[in-house]
Amino acid sequence: MSRYCHLHVHSEYSLLKSSARIEELASQAARMGMKALALTDFDAMYGIIPFYQACKRVGVKPILGLEISVSRKGGEKESIFPLVLLAETYEGYQNLMRLSTLAHLKEEAPPFLHLEELKAHSRGIIALSGSVRGEIPQLLLAGKFTEAFMTALELMELFGKGNFYLSLEDHDLPLEKKANHLLIQLSQRTGIPMVVAHEAYYVHKREAKVQDVLSAIGTGKKLTDPSRERLLTEQYDLKSEEEMVERFGWVKEALENSVKIAERCRVEIPFGKSILPSFPYPPGKDGPETLRFLCMEGVRERYGDPPPAQVMDRLTYELSIIEQMGFTDYFLIVWDFMKYAHEKGIPTGPGRGSAAGSLVAYVLKITNIDPLRYNLFFER
Repeated sequence: MSRYCHLHVHSEYSLLKSSARIEELASQAARMGMKALALTDFDAMYGIIPFYQACKRVGVKPILGLEISVSRKGGEKESIFPLVLLAETYEGYQNLMRLSTLAHLKEEAPPFLHLEELKAHSRGIIALSGSVRGEIPQLLLAGKFTEAFMTALELMELFGKGNFYLSLEDHDLPLEKKANHLLIQLSQRTGIPMVVAHEAYYVHKREAKVQDVLSAIGTGKKLTDPSRERLLTEQYDLKSEEEMVERFGWVKEALENSVKIAERCRVEIPFGKSILPSFPYPPGKDGPETLRFLCMEGVRERYGDPPPAQVMDRLTYELSIIEQMGFTDYFLIVWDFMKYAHEKGIPTGPGRGSAAGSLVAYVLKITNIDPLRYNLFFER
């Protein structure tokens, strides 16, 4: 039975912050006998799919997550703190993607979320208070226990009881040890559970120097600059279960909670099928009827009324193939945004690749090349 699962791990997709390669993370977790492993890259989910696939290949359960910055005061730098978010369900995974997008749509850097945005997309997510950089540890270390108490209760209410945890970490930093004891007191006062969530930036300790170089590049500072932001110890490796038990055996429940969280997170990503938005059909019509109606309007405009028999034969053939392949909504979606571009005067190309061989695309004004005139094949 597992005694610990890693829930706070960064990879190479935390650009210029972590040196841990996805494949090696998954392989090392498997070698150490770990049943599950989380990925929580900074502000982005670029690595989720390769991580998911790498874990599946080696028999490790992938836990999909994100470390994101959250602001209470409109993005003021001093009000931004990190939270670790884990997808418990597929809905939670979709919400993580939405939150990542919302964070990156802001003009300010680095990406961040407003608390209201987080609240609107919190379903299916388990949240951890994060490292010693987090809002709650910072308040506790500043002696603001009442504020920390209220913040913890607010986050518990936001995510729901049982979906928010206070994180304990130990990278041999005195500040972390002090924060851990304060977090335990806070847990006892609020009833919010604790979890051990060791933050990892590299797979093996020998990679600490590589990570340090990446960090220096990322901050634009020399390695010799004593003022630069950096990891202060070489304890940010992917530690074994035994090492974690040795460090946190005194808070057994917090160790066990890492396993319980891992067991709760059950996300399966469907591969091999198209996932498209649902196109809003007119009342009383389905997708094929809607597409055929639009095509008939376009045929008359392109070829006159009535259109030549050759044109109608080709159109009927293409529509039947499109319906068989399940691409009806895809053509409607592309028609919709191309129509918008034409109406707004946004430049569009005449068509490229195999799309230029489609009569349906031509009569919908997705392309502007007549495939019959140039003897182009739809089958491409």
